[in-house]
Amino acid sequence: MTSIALTQFSHGGGCGCKIAPGLLSEILSRVAPQGLVPPELMVGLETSDDAAVYRLNETQALVATTDFFTPIVDDPRDFGRIAATNALSDIYAMGGTPIMALALVGMPIAKLPPEVIGQVLAGGAEVCRAAGIPIAGGHSIDLLEPIYGLVALGLVHPDRVHRNADGRAGDVLVLGKPLGVGILSAALKKGVLDAAGYAEMLRHTTRLNTVGMALGALPGVHAMTDVTGFGLAGHLLEICRGSGLGAHVALADVPVIDVAAAFAQQGIVTGASGRNWAAYGASVTLPADAAAWQQAMVSDPQTSGGLLVSCAPEAVGTVLAAFHADGFAEAAVVGTLQAGAAEITFV
Repeated sequence: MTSIALTQFSHGGGCGCKIAPGLLSEILSRVAPQGLVPPELMVGLETSDDAAVYRLNETQALVATTDFFTPIVDDPRDFGRIAATNALSDIYAMGGTPIMALALVGMPIAKLPPEVIGQVLAGGAEVCRAAGIPIAGGHSIDLLEPIYGLVALGLVHPDRVHRNADGRAGDVLVLGKPLGVGILSAALKKGVLDAAGYAEMLRHTTRLNTVGMALGALPGVHAMTDVTGFGLAGHLLEICRGSGLGAHVALADVPVIDVAAAFAQQGIVTGASGRNWAAYGASVTLPADAAAWQQAMVSDPQTSGGLLVSCAPEAVGTVLAAFHADGFAEAAVVGTLQAGAAEITFV
């Protein structure tokens, strides 16, 4: 089992295999307008948010999302753990509490033995147990490339739903996890990531964003999203566009994984970071002296990345305390939202 490298079966890995934002926008622009939109649908397609939210009653709303991808690592159990952690993140990003999940499984049956596939599923089940929820079913198909993920369902109070479009001018931006997971995955594929670097990659990608439940209940928290395949700049732009605001971000304050920064400075980056930048770089300004690796870092696709919170200045202390209490030691203030065009200026 250990001799089989899962990444050999896939052309991409993790959230780096998402359709590039520019192409995705073009595809969606060709889709007919939405049909029935019931008044109970609190969050739908309108702002490219992390999950759909449907009001059930005065005190409960259903949060629904799905996420799956091809292997980002070779170990099947680790792949399952990372994919499940990433999928549940969208529930937490809405301020919700997960209640159950369904597994989505596609595997090249002729090439992968049952014990390998079983380990992928076992890794996902392990994460769901840690989140306190069952995997209550799912669907599987025979596929050329391995894929695994979850349909995740959760609950949230309707008054505590935090869309990515609810930022306010003057808000402070707090990022929960450091950047660089995509770069570590590129280093892994090139065979230059050592055991310590791999452990660092797992430390971030398998940490559940459970802090989102506490953040959703805090006064002064306005908008939340998780930073995944489109990178920090891409997902912050979604906040800016949805909120009708601009963002100023201090490049030096953005937390990064040290080993990933070292690889990026050596030119080891993902192809997805370039595709991301091609899609939205016109709306992002970097300092004149910014290095190429810094551009790659802010557009680096994050698999199971951190929560990005937009909150009132007076709430910053409690937001950071919530992150730190839940084990997110690297959480940091990175910038602010301001009136103006929906663009990002790194300073």
